[in-house]
Amino acid sequence: MFSLLLTAAIVVFVYMVVLFIVAQGLKNTSIVDIGWGFGFILVVAALLIREPELYPAKVLLTALVLVWGLRLSLHILLRNAGKPEDFRYARMREAWGKDFLVKSFFFVFMLQGLLMLAVSFSATVLFSSPARPLASLDLIGALVFALGFFFETVGDRQLAVHIRDPENKGELMTGGLWSLTRHPNYFGEATMWWGIALIALSSANGWAALLSPVVITVLLLFVSGVPLLERKHVGRPDWEAYKRRTSMFVPWFPKRAHDRSSGSRS
Repeated sequence: MFSLLLTAAIVVFVYMVVLFIVAQGLKNTSIVDIGWGFGFILVVAALLIREPELYPAKVLLTALVLVWGLRLSLHILLRNAGKPEDFRYARMREAWGKDFLVKSFFFVFMLQGLLMLAVSFSATVLFSSPARPLASLDLIGALVFALGFFFETVGDRQLAVHIRDPENKGELMTGGLWSLTRHPNYFGEATMWWGIALIALSSANGWAALLSPVVITVLLLFVSGVPLLERKHVGRPDWEAYKRRTSMFVPWFPKRAHDRSSGSRS
């Protein structure tokens, strides 16, 4: 497993260095978000070159990562097209001043590379294991992945539609899947990696694959996902009302039936 982990680490490092260089040319650090999904595809491709023997579980995991990575990177690319640098990186650029170049290299690109290596560890575990037939956990994992893919894809789509509607300018997105959870896309992403980990779980040393969903779940819940986004809305009366009635992460029925107006998450 160590040799495959080293291969993944080298691929991630080189990829992040390239993204960093491109970001400096564009003067836009947001490119690291666009490259997030595609980076996982490169990791899996490198692992597949190292361990080319195909069997059902490996094909299934590879296909799921490909579908997830392509959709996410394309979505963020289209969403960010023609827009200025994301507010998170703009704040970092202002706060770090002349140290932004060095700090962004280590605390944005290299840190995301390290997280990419950890989240993709489920693939490393499966690819380092002997060939095996499909197991019941593989099928369960595929279903869990499908649930997560639904929430992330539909949640992103619903938000995009509302943002494009001028009548919703400045309004919170509270309809559709956003009435069940304040972050359907984040819930979906975490759920997909739990599904991928379940597929790897039947492999040798499969328990180690649980590192992937644990890392992405903690990241989204406590670090760069939910906290950063919700901080933008603190103090807004409509946000506080929405927050009281809507589950933060795991989808659940709204606590109240009234005030279901929908708009765009600004």
